[in-house]
Amino acid sequence: MATPLTAAQALTALKAEGCKVVEYRDWRTHNREGHGAWGPVHGVMIHHTVTSGTDSSVALCYDGHASLPGPLCHTVGAKDGRLFMVGWGRANHAGLGDDDVLQAVIDERALPPDNEANTDGNRAFYGIELINLGNGKDPWPEAQVDAAARWAAALCRKHGWSERSVIGHKEWQPGKIDPTFDMGDFRARVRVLLAKTPGSSTPAPTTPKTPTPQQQEESDVPSTLGLYNTTDRPLVPGKWTTMTVDKTDIVTGAKAYTASVMLTIDGASAGGTLQGRFYHQRTDGSRWDSGIVERPTTAGTTFADFPHAGSIAASEKLRFEVAYFPATSGDEKSVTITTSRVRGLYWK
Repeated sequence: MATPLTAAQALTALKAEGCKVVEYRDWRTHNREGHGAWGPVHGVMIHHTVTSGTDSSVALCYDGHASLPGPLCHTVGAKDGRLFMVGWGRANHAGLGDDDVLQAVIDERALPPDNEANTDGNRAFYGIELINLGNGKDPWPEAQVDAAARWAAALCRKHGWSERSVIGHKEWQPGKIDPTFDMGDFRARVRVLLAKTPGSSTPAPTTPKTPTPQQQEESDVPSTLGLYNTTDRPLVPGKWTTMTVDKTDIVTGAKAYTASVMLTIDGASAGGTLQGRFYHQRTDGSRWDSGIVERPTTAGTTFADFPHAGSIAASEKLRFEVAYFPATSGDEKSVTITTSRVRGLYWK
């Protein structure tokens, strides 16, 4: 637990670590004050922008967009190693994440799987956005990764934290994939830096490699989801039911997936709702649930689709469940699912 550094303290720490800092506009006072607390802080979080181009990426992270106002981080890391300071204070970068992950960061121990989104991360983490498309093809130049590691080391050193206080967005919030490089390797870099005098020029272990053309081709080619079932199945009002579409599991173990379940229902009442959610089933019997998506029903036949995207561990199984809630309380009449489809892509 720590009080956030002031802008001046952070700037001094970053420069002492050998960072090439660029002060962007009024970054020292640019924040989301009035929209939640900032602090106590417990660690630093690494992101990638899913953009290209330094000027436009920095401007986006400063300004934000219609659905998410800026700043979207505290610092933007360019390909050439420059670090642009775009905000200081609360920033819209981490969102809701797993409270167990936060506790592990506080304890500085190995991270558990991120399977919940119940804790405010904008309050608890410093955030850096690294300019990268995140598609497996965009390279990670040594200058950029080294600068990001020095940024993390500077803040950790100032607070007396170890490399265990450094996490990726993908380790905090279910469904995120950023950054695309290995966070274990990145933390090893930070550990080496923290063992040296601030600003030392020291080789860091394991530079993220740019994929070869063959690796790019293999990693970019997704498998197709195309499941279909026309068996009539009853759906009892108010009861969550795991759907089977050819099979119960939609996919097992995927670095990333995008899926949409489409259902046709007969016998629903007008004004009712059909609710659906994806979940990750684990070998120990526990599970992570996505948010519930609601679709209104009409009298007679209703068609509804439920899209979702994310990633699951190798041992987890992606499944989908649905529940029907009639417009009139106490209406126990079952409805019938007449067709069910799954369409999507997944990457192993």
